[in-house]
Amino acid sequence: MRLSDFDYELPVDRIAQVPAEPRDHARLLVDQGRRAGVASISHRQVFNLPEYLQPGDLLVVNDTRVIPGRLRLNRSSGGSVEVLLLDPLTPDSRRWSALVKPGGKLKDGEILRHLDTGSECIFHGRLESGDSFEIELCFTDDVLSFLERIGEIPIPPYITTLLPHTERYQTVYSRRPASAAAPTAGLHFTSDLLQTLSDQNIDFARVELVVGLDTFQPIQTDNPLDHKMHTEYYSVSEEVMAKVHDAKRVVAVGTTAVRALESAASRHELSGRTNLFIHRGFDWQCVDLMTTNFHLPKTTLLLMIDAFVGDRWRDIYASALESGYRFLSLGDTMLLNRHAEES
Repeated sequence: MRLSDFDYELPVDRIAQVPAEPRDHARLLVDQGRRAGVASISHRQVFNLPEYLQPGDLLVVNDTRVIPGRLRLNRSSGGSVEVLLLDPLTPDSRRWSALVKPGGKLKDGEILRHLDTGSECIFHGRLESGDSFEIELCFTDDVLSFLERIGEIPIPPYITTLLPHTERYQTVYSRRPASAAAPTAGLHFTSDLLQTLSDQNIDFARVELVVGLDTFQPIQTDNPLDHKMHTEYYSVSEEVMAKVHDAKRVVAVGTTAVRALESAASRHELSGRTNLFIHRGFDWQCVDLMTTNFHLPKTTLLLMIDAFVGDRWRDIYASALESGYRFLSLGDTMLLNRHAEES
């Protein structure tokens, strides 16, 4: 396996800068396997999803919520520093792992200030893993209030257009603020669409996977299997696992819901931190269908898609590019079927 096996050309103008409105009017590419060696694909919209699900199916979503974890701070010298909080390191959420620019130039113990509010953070150097830094938040109220006062929702850097409102980068079913990025496949769902699915006797379940560093970490090894996966917190209740066992088919909304379910099944632990790396040859235990957006080349997410539908992903992505689909976080989506027939 080579990293080049998971490459494709993504024109810049195909990276979505604004979300579809309404949410469920994003385009939906439906994977129906191959017929005579040719990909069988339907081009629909997300509100057509109920046509492809069946009574007895279980729709599983990741209900994590994005925190306003991008902090624009300044050094005492006046230089600007950008911090992206990833994971709390202490129970009181005062110390966090973070991506810091320019982290290599800061001194251990250096105080960083938010100019508008005077709020302070302390830089504590590079963490042992080498991929992130330690930041201490100096607050007197609760951490979320502190972050809402000085932070921003961390929209991906390839999106240069301001969103009309930050809730557009949250799912309609989001709950606990914890993640550094949105589970973007869920951004297409509306309350009305979920109600339509419920009326069709499609069950609904929530899991949590806190989106962390691997969302921002490209594969940099020639052999992708040498890539080091970072751990992310997940939680799946006993009730949800029972529903998974009894469901006709399990439909995961997004790669993070997939990781939560398959981590719980493969690790035999309903919660904890997982570094599960899903790639070709993976022993699937839970998920039958998956909705997911179109991912960047050479990423662990694309390796997961390859594990799910095989090299058919190349036909799917080629069709999406040819048909004008919009890619990445605010783009269109697809419905993949692990059991789609090849004939």
